[in-house]
Amino acid sequence: MDPLSEVIALLRPRTVFSKGISGAGRWSVRYTAFGQPSFCAVLEGGCVLGVDGQQPVTLQAGDFVLLPATPGFTMSGAEPATPVLIDPTVMPEPTEEVRHGTPDGPPDLRMLGGYFLFDSPDAALLVSLLPGMVHIRDAEHLSVLVRLVGREASAQRPGRSLVLARLVEILLVEALRCAPGEAAPAGLLRGLADERLAVALNHMHADPAYPWTVAELAAKAALSRSGFFERFTRAVGLPPMEYLVAWRMALAKDMLRRQDVALAQVAERVGYGSASAFSTAFSRHVGQSPSQFARQSTQAAAA
Repeated sequence: MDPLSEVIALLRPRTVFSKGISGAGRWSVRYTAFGQPSFCAVLEGGCVLGVDGQQPVTLQAGDFVLLPATPGFTMSGAEPATPVLIDPTVMPEPTEEVRHGTPDGPPDLRMLGGYFLFDSPDAALLVSLLPGMVHIRDAEHLSVLVRLVGREASAQRPGRSLVLARLVEILLVEALRCAPGEAAPAGLLRGLADERLAVALNHMHADPAYPWTVAELAAKAALSRSGFFERFTRAVGLPPMEYLVAWRMALAKDMLRRQDVALAQVAERVGYGSASAFSTAFSRHVGQSPSQFARQSTQAAAA
C-alpha cells in the first residue's frame, strides 16, 4: 500500500455513529473538545463553523468537513446568537435528528454528521501526521459515502462492523487525497504532495526494515543530503530518521497488540537484527518493554 493508505489502515477506524443535524432561525452551539475523529456533509443551506486553532469557514451545500481529532468548535446560523454549550463526552447519543434553533418549520441547514473511533494504540502519532481540519467544497461523492455510512450505522445487518470499517477507511482516504496537500500543515499529506519527498516516503513505507540512511533517501529523492533533510523536516514535521523510527514503532505496536507474530519476527520486520536490540529501542521510544506493552494491550482489549 501507499503511505496514506497504510496510515489509515493502521488507525483501524471502528464504532461509527451517524446523525442528522438541522438548524433554523437564530442559533449557535459550542462543542467542547471531543478528541475523536468526526465528519459532516452539508446537504442543504449553510452555517458558520469555527474550529479552535483554525480560521472560521462558511459551510454551504455540498461541503464536507473532517476533523481527525475534533478539538472544541462553534457552529452557528447566519444571525448572531449566544452559543449553547454542549459537552459531547457526557451527552447521550440522540436517537433522532438533532435540531438547533427554532424547533418547528423548515430548516436553514441540513447536514449529516458523525464520529468514529481509532482502534490503533498509536493513534495520537498517526493523527499528528494529518491536517487538523479538512474542508472540501463540492464534495458530492463524499456526501454519498456519508449517506452510506449513516444507513449502515442505523441498521443491524450481518457484517455491519466490517462494512462500516471499510466505508470509513474509504471516506478517510478519499477526503485526505482530495485535500490540498501543498497548503496542508506539516505532516504526511504535505510530504506526499512534494513529488521528490513522496519518492522517499514510498521507499520507507515499502521497506521499513531496510537500514535506510539520510544519504540513501536523499539520492532516491534526487536531492542533496542537506537539502533533503531540511525539505523533509519542514514538510513532514519530523526529521527523516525520526519519522522512520516512529513508523517502525507504530508497525511494531500493531503486531504486538495482535500477538500473532513472535518477538524476533517483529524485530526483523521493523529493521532490528535481534529481539534484544529491538526491545531496547522499543523501551526507549515507548517507555515500556514490548512484553509489557503486549500485556497491557491484551488487558485493555479484554476490558
